[in-house]
Amino acid sequence: MRIELLNDQRDSLGEGPLWDVAEQRLYWIDSYGPAVYSCDARGGDRKSWRVPEPIGSLALREKGGAIVALRSGFFTLDFDTGAVERIAQTQPGELRPRLNDGKVDRQGRFLAGSMDFEESDPVGALFRLDPDLSVHELDRGIVCSNGPCFSPDGGTLYFADTGRRVIYAYDYDTGTGAVRSRRVFASFEGMRGLPDGATVDAEGFVWSVEVYSGRLVRFDPNGVIDRIVNLPVESTTSLTFGGPELDVVYVTSMARPYQGSYHRHREAGGLFAVTGLGVRGLPEPRFLG
Repeated sequence: MRIELLNDQRDSLGEGPLWDVAEQRLYWIDSYGPAVYSCDARGGDRKSWRVPEPIGSLALREKGGAIVALRSGFFTLDFDTGAVERIAQTQPGELRPRLNDGKVDRQGRFLAGSMDFEESDPVGALFRLDPDLSVHELDRGIVCSNGPCFSPDGGTLYFADTGRRVIYAYDYDTGTGAVRSRRVFASFEGMRGLPDGATVDAEGFVWSVEVYSGRLVRFDPNGVIDRIVNLPVESTTSLTFGGPELDVVYVTSMARPYQGSYHRHREAGGLFAVTGLGVRGLPEPRFLG
């Protein structure tokens, strides 16, 4: 195994890495930049786009450009012009929630959840944006939405509430996008950190970034820890599989202080590439709208 610092720009809150198979490019965000970034597999040919509000995640569109989950709701982003246009507000009139992590399901719908800006109260919710650009609420009572990802067959949605130190699993209706039967998939009680971004590999195992501990935790489909990978910074936030063979794990991190303390590693906020794990990921779908 090898860990390489791919980009040392020190994102305030690096998040949402996404490898696009069609372009062979990596996308990620700085939530409090706020900005979207893109580069090739080796970190070169970097591009960036500013957005007007804190950003939680993005989905690439089949027709070009992206859907971005900003503080107040879903927006479109035109990569050619940089124009950002609102689709819908998700929790209008509520001051504390902001949209956070999101992922496209196997059918091309975009799911994103919100979080409490203060990360203390369950004011967040989970939303689904359909290709017709309609918005549907799937769940609520969430402190901090993170790590949505899907089993290889698309029938299980994994979703973390970082504030509750837990990853849930839902039965996911691939035909309608409805969820049911929420249950605890994995608890982080007693672990060093909290569940943050996540993805599912080609074997159906769930990889979760343990924020504030600098570890990648791989769970088998029953929620049992299979493997732990230590990283050089504690402020890791999210991950995705990418590269030409989908066998590189790209990991984001944050440089912003946590509870008033600065991170002790100078690489905090960097973008990392982990190779040699012997595991491949799955292609991430594009949003069909």
